[in-house]
Amino acid sequence: MSDPAISLANVNLALGSGVARAQILHDICLDVAKGETLALLGPSGSGKSTLLMVMAGLEAPDSGSVYVGGRRIDRMDEDALARFRGARIGVVFQAFHLIQTLTALENVAIPLELAGEAGAFERARKALAQVGLDHRLRHYPAQMSGGEQQRVALARALVANPSILVADEPTGNLDQGVGAEIMELIFALNRAHGSTLVLVTHDEALASRCRRIVRLRNGRIESDSAALQDVEHAGA
Repeated sequence: MSDPAISLANVNLALGSGVARAQILHDICLDVAKGETLALLGPSGSGKSTLLMVMAGLEAPDSGSVYVGGRRIDRMDEDALARFRGARIGVVFQAFHLIQTLTALENVAIPLELAGEAGAFERARKALAQVGLDHRLRHYPAQMSGGEQQRVALARALVANPSILVADEPTGNLDQGVGAEIMELIFALNRAHGSTLVLVTHDEALASRCRRIVRLRNGRIESDSAALQDVEHAGA
């Protein structure tokens, strides 16, 4: 693979301290191509969410290297990493992580304001319109449903037009119907932006919608393959 969007080599990470310290990731080597849709699939405790956090620069590995867009992020200081992540990586969590005292518009504008970019609120309005919430600009998180809050979180993740979107169980706190709507929106916006998507899930059906599936077990990559529909298409 030439010039990958994300490249991890021999990544190891342990969390906790003392006798509670546990090895979470073991010698992870993984390249993700630009524009690829990749699912990280595995049971609880397999390390998939931790691996996603390492990819996004939200966890630093104990050893190994992490490159994003050709830049080695595991050696950046906190300020440089925060600036880089704000410009290049959008993150959607299972818990929406909205600021309760800010409106939807203000929550979405935050990344642009922190970066000192002009027109933050106008861009935030457009991002909220993209996720169907142009009628909720002045509402606070507590005034919105779970699905609406996740749409705000998605707009916030995409407002800076990042080249990479990572999503950690983004439908985990939503009922099945609303969760399906959010995933349709994530895939549609990913196609529209032409970004790289890395999705953590334990749902086989959802994972199969990505072009590639990496399965983890006990902090190691168990398998790495094209999704079933791509395999079938290749054999046609």
